[in-house]
Amino acid sequence: MKNLQDEKQRDLSLNKSDGTNKFLTTDQGVKINDDNNSLKAGERGPSLLEDFILREKITHFDHERIPERIVHARGSGAHGFFEVTNPIPELTKAGFLKEAGLKTPVFVRFSTVAGSRGSTDLARDVRGFAVKFYTQEGIYDLVGNNVPVFFIQDASKFPDLIHAVKPEPHNEIPQAASAHDTFWDFISLMPESMHMIMWVMSDRAIPRSYRMMEGFGVHTFRLINEAGESTFVKFHWKPKLGTHAVVWDEAQKISGKNADFHREDLWEAIEMGNFPEWELGIQIIPEKDEHKFEFDLLDPTKIVPEELVPVTIIGRMVLDKNPDNFFAETEQIAFHPGHVVPGIDFTNDPLLQGRLFSYTDTQLSRLGSPNFHEIPINRSVAPVHNNQRDGHMRQEINVGRVSYHPNSLGGGCPYQAKISEGGFASFNERIDAHKIRERSESFADHFGQAKLFFNSQTPTEKSHIVKALRFELGKVKTTAIRVRMLGLLSQIDTELAEKVALGLGSTVPPILETPLNHGVSPENEIEGNHEPRIVEQSLALSDALSMINNPTNSPTIASRKVAIVCTDGVSDASVLNLKKALKKEDAKGFIIAPHLGTILTNTDGAIPVDFSLLTASSVLFDALYFPDGLDINSLAESAEVADFLNEAYNHCKVIGADGQAASIISSAPFASKLTNDDEGIIITSEAASEAFAQDFITAMAKHRIWDREVNLYN
Repeated sequence: MKNLQDEKQRDLSLNKSDGTNKFLTTDQGVKINDDNNSLKAGERGPSLLEDFILREKITHFDHERIPERIVHARGSGAHGFFEVTNPIPELTKAGFLKEAGLKTPVFVRFSTVAGSRGSTDLARDVRGFAVKFYTQEGIYDLVGNNVPVFFIQDASKFPDLIHAVKPEPHNEIPQAASAHDTFWDFISLMPESMHMIMWVMSDRAIPRSYRMMEGFGVHTFRLINEAGESTFVKFHWKPKLGTHAVVWDEAQKISGKNADFHREDLWEAIEMGNFPEWELGIQIIPEKDEHKFEFDLLDPTKIVPEELVPVTIIGRMVLDKNPDNFFAETEQIAFHPGHVVPGIDFTNDPLLQGRLFSYTDTQLSRLGSPNFHEIPINRSVAPVHNNQRDGHMRQEINVGRVSYHPNSLGGGCPYQAKISEGGFASFNERIDAHKIRERSESFADHFGQAKLFFNSQTPTEKSHIVKALRFELGKVKTTAIRVRMLGLLSQIDTELAEKVALGLGSTVPPILETPLNHGVSPENEIEGNHEPRIVEQSLALSDALSMINNPTNSPTIASRKVAIVCTDGVSDASVLNLKKALKKEDAKGFIIAPHLGTILTNTDGAIPVDFSLLTASSVLFDALYFPDGLDINSLAESAEVADFLNEAYNHCKVIGADGQAASIISSAPFASKLTNDDEGIIITSEAASEAFAQDFITAMAKHRIWDREVNLYN
């Protein structure tokens, strides 16, 4: 037996691979000269199908995991409709955008990127925001994120990015987290990621709800009108409820209390009739203005600031129906940025070009068949007629003997459609370039917009970014990686780098410790990979980049949840008064008590309890209220009540109390910190006061009372 074991061990050793001091090769052993750029027709041209290195790399990546998605594995979705409010026939011949009032069915899937299906909703992560439009001209998929930029510029690096952020392969740790060495090792060697890092380290990466986050198409696309004229566009989703987040400590605690927080929030909002709604807007850039900016429109790590090109609202989307079956709909839905209809076309963005190949390929692996379009959730409402046949799980029963084109036996059917008959035709863009693996010099500014984003944040938001970087880099065990990151941060903002360094017990290096040229050493630099540089931005600040100062935020508490802590003897007048006021604002109060069942009121009535103190938590609610008539002594001795109070205060939420319950707040552990100008502490000696209810609601509409925080930028 020992000899067999030894023999087996030797056999296994033959399959081990160590790339130390070795050349990078393809799976066929061909040495790779440039692993950073896809093969393009000119440095700003489209990617070429003959790029066998890119296709091999992405094909392998797409098939690495089955059956869950490699990225965006954990998601939630809903049905709804898109309605045109401002038709744009002058810009596009896409039928679903040409008529005011026209409604198109949609299915939307929200997701996290890095975690598995079983991970938490509240991980610090980008959120997918994918919309499938079931138009009369075919399926259109707008596959975006809640962040308008991405980590990388070229699709060739996407497998590397995801490999780096996923759990480390030797021990499968950590799950759904970027706070580990391999991710930051990659980022520290890819300065093009620095703009995205600012977004991901901001509160955008921990949204309060799917219903309270923006969505973006990320890439620059084209709209094509009936005359064949092209216009560049960026797509934006603006949430009706405003753009809001939780704080990091709260996110971690929600993950422990309810890992399905976002899923449940979306489901319950729709079930209660609080239908999530977004406006769809576009930034319109004429062809002649393609090169007018200090950034490149084809660079997916850049935004077009709204102050330079305003967002024009063209429609609204409402989600009004939950799925009947999660697997059949939310899990089996297959998105692809290449699903477009006449009037919408692509640009030569090298990341988008790679996605156009990758998405179909990954669906073949995940759903097991080229017939994934026949799954009900993926079916087009437009008729489908072509010569595709057979394959695993084929559902369509095609009749007749002809399955090819051209043909005479079938009368030439199905016909090719002329452009005038609605046939899709790609934009007739002239391309005259050499085949080359290079990146345009116009992609070389990796810090200018990162500066713009950081400078546009409020002091509170800047503090959150500092704390996020301290947390993330504090989990990194390799000192050299932390030092490289501090060097990169210093290119964005010196004070930012110094504050992060202080939390790491480190210092900012005087110069970057590694070449910025995509992580390669000087002797291995690839000709044509331009050295990163900083381009001064024509815009100093943009409120649209701030969540707190975001101009689209409206003072509403619609669908917000208030924890109403009660005991026997509670004043039913106080409870009913606030619940009535909340209902008027489309918000809801939930009764929290020491036990489930019912509690008796001061009028011998009974109020049903929604949650016990054991099964609830402050982090699951937006505000906290103590009504008159409570058993003050029992609550004062309750550890759960103390947690409710402390967490609500520390997370900058509104806390209210009326009548005798005011003493609970005045004796709370944080009472010594209270100031007269804290707009989030609402107290009155009068029970069931309408003025109190209004003050409470007004304070809630601010979302959070950020002045309570210890601000690193004060």
